[in-house]
Amino acid sequence: MHSPEERLENIRMIRDSAVAFAPASELARVRGLRYQTPGFDRAVWREMADNGWLGLSLAEARGGIGLGMAEYCALLEVFGAALLPEPFVPAVLAARLLDGEQLSAQLGGERLLLPALQEEIDSLSTAEGATHLHNGKVSGRKLCIPMAGAADGFLVSTPEGLALVEAKAPGVKLEIVVTQDGGHFGHLHLHEVTAESLPLHPPALDYALDEAALGTAAYLLGVAEQAFALTLDYLRTRKQFGQTIGTFQVLQHRAVDLKLQLALWRASLDAAAAACDGGAPAGQRRAAVSRAKARAADAALLVTRQAVQLHGAIGYTDECDVGLYLRKAMTLANLYGSSDQHRRRYDACMPRLTSV
Repeated sequence: MHSPEERLENIRMIRDSAVAFAPASELARVRGLRYQTPGFDRAVWREMADNGWLGLSLAEARGGIGLGMAEYCALLEVFGAALLPEPFVPAVLAARLLDGEQLSAQLGGERLLLPALQEEIDSLSTAEGATHLHNGKVSGRKLCIPMAGAADGFLVSTPEGLALVEAKAPGVKLEIVVTQDGGHFGHLHLHEVTAESLPLHPPALDYALDEAALGTAAYLLGVAEQAFALTLDYLRTRKQFGQTIGTFQVLQHRAVDLKLQLALWRASLDAAAAACDGGAPAGQRRAAVSRAKARAADAALLVTRQAVQLHGAIGYTDECDVGLYLRKAMTLANLYGSSDQHRRRYDACMPRLTSV
C-alpha cells in the first residue's frame, strides 16, 4: 500500500513522463491522422504499451503495475490535453476482461482487442440480449466501438458470456462511421462467426465500465483545461480598440465562470477516483463515478464551446487549434454514458431517506 506522499510522487512522475511523450502544444500529428484509417499510429501505440501504461491500474499479479484510479486519471488528463487519438480507454477496458496470453498480448501492444458491448445508441448498459453465442458461433450486432477499424479482434458481450471474435473472421462486417474529431466509431455486424468463448464476470465488467467512464471524464478534463488555457492566452494577446480583450470585464466574468466549472469538475473526479481506490461499496462507487461523468459530459461541451466563442470568428476556422478540442468533446461527451444516463444512475444508487 502506497503512502499519500508516494502516491503524489507517482502522479507527478506519470504526468511528467506523459507530457514528455505527448506535449499538448504539438498537434501536427493529430491533424495529420484525422479522417484516416486506422486513425492512429501503431508505432506510437506500441510505445505506449512499452511504457506500461495499458496495465497502469491492473494488478501486478495480472501483469500490470498495480497503481490506482488517481494515477490512471492523471495519465488520461495529459492524453486529453494532447488530444491523443489512440483508443486507450477501450483497450484498458478490454484488458480488464482478458487473461493469459490474450492479456499479455494486449498489454504488450502486440494485439489490439476492443470491447463490443453496446447494442443501443442511447443505452448505458451492455444490452447483451440481441447478440447470442451458440455452439461456438456468435450472431448479432454491436454499436459505437471507438476506433474499431484498427482492432485485431473484438470482445463481444452475450448472455452466455464473452465471445472473442477476430476482426477478419468470415461473417464479420464492420461499418465505419466518421466522427466530428476526425476519428471513427465502428458498428459490428456478426453472422454465425466462429468465436472463442471467455468467462464473463459481472462484477469485473461493472468495475471495468466504471473505470472506462471515469477515464473518459479525466480525458475530457484534460481537453477542457487545455482549451481554457489556449483561450486565456488568446485573451491576453488579442487587442481590440487599442487594448487587450482580456481587460474587458464581461470576458473576465465568462472566464471566471469557466474556471469554476473546471474546479468543480476536478473535485468530483478526485472524489470518484478516491472512492474507487478506497474500495467503496459498489453502489457508492457507481454514484461517485456517475456524478463525475455527468459533470464531465456537460462541462466539457460548455467549456470548449465557450472557448471557441471567446476566440471570436477565428475560433470557428479549422486552422484554429481550439476547435479541435470542441470536436473531441462533442465526440466523447456521451461515451460510456451521457449526462442524463449517469444522472439517472446516480439517483438510483443514492440511499433513500425514510421517515421514522
